[in-house]
Amino acid sequence: MKIICNGQAFELEDGVLALDAAKVVLGSNAGLLSCRINGEHKSLPTPLRDGDTVEFLTFDDPDGRWTLRHTASHVLAQAVKHLFPETKLAIGPAIDNGFYYDFDREKPFTQEDLTAIEAEMKKIVKQGIRLERFELPRAEALELMRDEPYKVELINDLPEDAVISFYKQGDFVDLCAGPHLPSTSGVKAYKLTSCTGAYWRGDSSRKMLQRIYGTAFTKKEDMEAYLAAVEEAKKRDHNKLGRELEYFTTVDVIGQGLPILLPKGARVIQLLQRWVEDEEQKRGYLLTKTPLMAKRDLYKISGHWDHYRDGMFIMGDQDDETKECFALRPMTCPFQYQTFLNRARSYRDLPMRLGETSTLFRNEDSGEMHGLIRVRQFTISEGHLILTPDQLEEEFRGCLELAKYLLDTVGMLENCSFRFSQWDPARAGIKYEGTPEQWEEAQRVMGEILDNLGVNYEIGIDEAAFYGPKLDIQYKNVFGKEDTIVTIQIDMLLAKKFGMEYVDSDGQKKIPYIIHRTSLGCYERTLAYLIERYAGALPLWMSPTQVKLLPVTDRSRDYAAGVMAELDKLGIRCELDDRSEKIGYKIREAQLEKVPYMLILGDKEVDANTVAVRSRKTGETEVMTLDELKAKLLLEVATKAK
Repeated sequence: MKIICNGQAFELEDGVLALDAAKVVLGSNAGLLSCRINGEHKSLPTPLRDGDTVEFLTFDDPDGRWTLRHTASHVLAQAVKHLFPETKLAIGPAIDNGFYYDFDREKPFTQEDLTAIEAEMKKIVKQGIRLERFELPRAEALELMRDEPYKVELINDLPEDAVISFYKQGDFVDLCAGPHLPSTSGVKAYKLTSCTGAYWRGDSSRKMLQRIYGTAFTKKEDMEAYLAAVEEAKKRDHNKLGRELEYFTTVDVIGQGLPILLPKGARVIQLLQRWVEDEEQKRGYLLTKTPLMAKRDLYKISGHWDHYRDGMFIMGDQDDETKECFALRPMTCPFQYQTFLNRARSYRDLPMRLGETSTLFRNEDSGEMHGLIRVRQFTISEGHLILTPDQLEEEFRGCLELAKYLLDTVGMLENCSFRFSQWDPARAGIKYEGTPEQWEEAQRVMGEILDNLGVNYEIGIDEAAFYGPKLDIQYKNVFGKEDTIVTIQIDMLLAKKFGMEYVDSDGQKKIPYIIHRTSLGCYERTLAYLIERYAGALPLWMSPTQVKLLPVTDRSRDYAAGVMAELDKLGIRCELDDRSEKIGYKIREAQLEKVPYMLILGDKEVDANTVAVRSRKTGETEVMTLDELKAKLLLEVATKAK
């Protein structure tokens, strides 16, 4: 028979396994983890057929990594069943940076348990147990898994015509679609990293299970480098560092997902907000300030009541139409539209760019809360552009350029990626409003715009807003988890719902297009990312305290106060540490607080009318005049140096 690999044809024996075919095609199957046969991801011990196109996968390919790590999760599960046979199995997928498995066990796993499990995994790997795939009819599958209630539930939820497959490795069998490595010996470098709680199927009304996380690599040195990076990430984690540096806190009696911004955090967000509002004003945005709540009537017009009600905080009986019912706003668009609707509009009023620093409220699940990244109340740089169809591309370009400029200035753009979020036609009328024709047109237009702008994007199906496609700018936190930080959305539906019209140059009334967009996104989330990006050492222009003055002697205290007054006049944010402590202690404290500059002022500086400037960045001290210091600070702030 003939197969195709890397564009070349190879003659092989009928039914040869992909694993063995690799020896002929590539000269060796060393380092191979899985393959794609006619585009489908398969295990290497899969028979080939005449005419198959085969692609062999290593750790460099995402599917190859997935195969290794998914196999590691099965090794983990087998080890747990060996040591704790009463444990019930749930699910064990591969994830971006490793794998996990969810277990139902009465007694919590301890660190000693994880150490024992790793040792048992080592035995299983050393044995080189083959992983063998087999399929069963539904009744036999249920009988096989009768002692595993979570597997039984998964089988019962499969469609009637689904193929029910399993993988066997020695004395262990698991319900699984695969693919897997040929044997456990391929799991060469692995580490269990943590154990946490996780609700079954992510549903807080279901049982809390125990989730053991781990990671796996083909080389020990790569794993050790990854684990070292994880430890560095833990040091930068905003949820830890932000609290230590007193940027924010949380209080149980206030509630989960409702952080308190302490003076430092509040100052940084104020600086960012003022900067963004000024930048938007330069670009022709009109500032609005709209209510934090509205009657359900407004959300019914927009469609949010039908599509987003579960994510809203509602005040009043939402089912009693005879009584008023209000909801805190989860978005600003229907509020800002009232600015356009305030009077009749013509094409000369367009584009109308509306911007607002909006406080929003979303009823996120408790399991989703995380520091400042996922919260229930947040503030966002929200905006809506109302425009004619021929203005769409230029205005979209302006939104993207603004977002990229802001993200680049704060030092985050280099870690961003772009996703073109589209609808799923199968969910038309359920999640999405509008006709297929409207969606096809909106996505065609947006695709052309993105291509014309040279945006390198991935496509995300079923990730659009209910009223239109969007460009999501994604950002990864220090642990590699990706969140959306900025969105730019094209909307061809809501203007009609609100009766928004303009008189065009031909005298006819027409319905405008709308762009929904953020420029820097959620300020709380941005602060979290900035703390992680700079390990708490924010650039001078956004540091809550820019300069700390450290007098050495009693005589230099008055001098320090005078220097501080001069810097205050320039808007430099200063603190004076005039405690009767040793200068070394004061310096160490300022270093821990990540203050960009320290002024160490002793009798020598008083006599010479100078300042000794210690830089956080270099750790070096430079003596200069006060005028030289002023010029240095003002230039660094003005250029927003990183």
